Amino acid sequence: MNLEAWLTLVVVVVTVTAMAREMVPPALAVLGAVVVLLLAGVLDGEQALSGFSSEAPYVVGSLLILARAVDVSGVLEPVVGGLFAQSSGRMLLARLLYPVTLFSGFLNNTTLVAMAVPPVIELSTRRRLPVSRFLIPISYAAVLGGVITAIGTSTNLTVIGLMRQAGIEPISLFELAPLGLPIALAGTTAIVLLADRLLPDRGSRVDPVGDEVREFSVTMTVAGRGPLDGASVEAGGLRHLSGVYLAQVERGDDVIAPVAPEEVLRGGDVLLFVGRVSDIVDLQRQRGLVSSEHRQLTRLDGARHGFFEVVIGSESALMGRTIKEIGFRGRYRAAVLAVHRSGARVDQKIGDIRMRLGDTLLILAEEDFRERWRDSRDFLVVAPLQGIPPTQPRKAALVLSITALFVALTALEIVPLLNAALGTALALVATRVLTLRQARNALDLDILVLIASAFGLGAAVTASGLGEFIAGGLVDIMRPLGTIGALAAVLVATMALTEMISNNAAAALMFPISLSTAAALGVDPRPFIISVIMGASLSFLTPIGYQTNLLVYNLGNYRFTDYTRLGIPLDIIVITMSLLLIPRIWPF
Repeated sequence: MNLEAWLTLVVVVVTVTAMAREMVPPALAVLGAVVVLLLAGVLDGEQALSGFSSEAPYVVGSLLILARAVDVSGVLEPVVGGLFAQSSGRMLLARLLYPVTLFSGFLNNTTLVAMAVPPVIELSTRRRLPVSRFLIPISYAAVLGGVITAIGTSTNLTVIGLMRQAGIEPISLFELAPLGLPIALAGTTAIVLLADRLLPDRGSRVDPVGDEVREFSVTMTVAGRGPLDGASVEAGGLRHLSGVYLAQVERGDDVIAPVAPEEVLRGGDVLLFVGRVSDIVDLQRQRGLVSSEHRQLTRLDGARHGFFEVVIGSESALMGRTIKEIGFRGRYRAAVLAVHRSGARVDQKIGDIRMRLGDTLLILAEEDFRERWRDSRDFLVVAPLQGIPPTQPRKAALVLSITALFVALTALEIVPLLNAALGTALALVATRVLTLRQARNALDLDILVLIASAFGLGAAVTASGLGEFIAGGLVDIMRPLGTIGALAAVLVATMALTEMISNNAAAALMFPISLSTAAALGVDPRPFIISVIMGASLSFLTPIGYQTNLLVYNLGNYRFTDYTRLGIPLDIIVITMSLLLIPRIWPF
């Protein structure tokens, strides 16, 4: 091993250690490693920046925009909401993961994860369930599903191309299924059984400041013929909301308080909720409920709006008047959702509350509301809040059509993934599903830099000869153990490389090694090629090993070791089942 390979090994070890101990942010750690290798001469400028010129960050960025559009339209909320309402614990995880695993065999797994994550985050938070118990499992389930068919991952397609170049008959669409399906189901089952034990509660990535001392009350109306009409409070998922509780139900002239879990809700019931500002914001997206200020909200384009807190000043036009009297919506182009006064919530119909000095209003307004009114005498403070506006069901059909077209074009390989992803993002903005600001805010710079930098680090492992040294060394060590030992060496070496470089790069590096190993043993190369597909497609030990792992890294507030903790049992399953099944399905 030459000096460049040793230097690359040291940099990789230091980078992984820094990430595992959370000494620096992941994106900075990997980008810093690439810069060090560039300055040391291991990489040239083109290699170091190869990730930034590759399609991966642009595809992921476009899919993040698609995910935001799916979230805003509420397309997946009925599906995910139904699962959360009817299940808990391992049963809930099972109901989420098995469909993801099976769909991933036919859909791009990065797309699948990007669309599934937002509603899962929202609903798990609302149910007071740790988000960190769901996101890595969803990523791993999508990764497992990718080996069910030949089109499940881009890695499979890469190996198929290499087989054609080598004059070997490519694998057919379902040739991997006898091996991939049992591994996928066994791995998913292991995740369901182990996730709650091995994945700790990492809390929320963003903790609102000061929400604990500002409780608001807000009224919501049960939609007629909606999912809550005829359902009990508990069955409708309104009993264990995060940070907010149902204080009373107003039904005509009757007021029901306290509200029992078995109380059956009816269309038109007016529900009074009390809670922290951030949770009141989230409540606006609860299926089956509409704000009592629905008439105001329907006149606003929620895709172009955000949440704000405003404090009434002494010279405000609102002083001593009600929101209805002042014509708040018409005057300020905003809808008032809740009011907080003097350290206490105001339990009264919003339109009838007479404003006083210092009253805090929670409003939904246009994105430029703060710029227009922050210097006005009407408000002492105008503060934007975190939170996504209520879903826009009228956009669901359009988003669903664009998404279905994207999936069809990529699954049938009519259009390259990059072209389809960029075209989809453009279409979502052009059709006004999202504003430019919303599309920009959907992009997570940390994730994109991390993905791009990982390519540079992978290029160093390959260019320095470190990857070939590791792979060749493992194969040489295991070859004396016979054909099975050599097969295990190719599989483990590919899995090890996949954790350091991209899946496709690992497959490309190991493919010729697998052929030479089979030739040396005088056996059919197909079993060894299959082991390369399995090793390169299944990555569970680190966040940098696969795009979906990176996608959920920040969203779940994960640590580097969380991936390893759950990934080790999955790697054991993959290695054991592959070595048992490959020789039987593809004899030597």
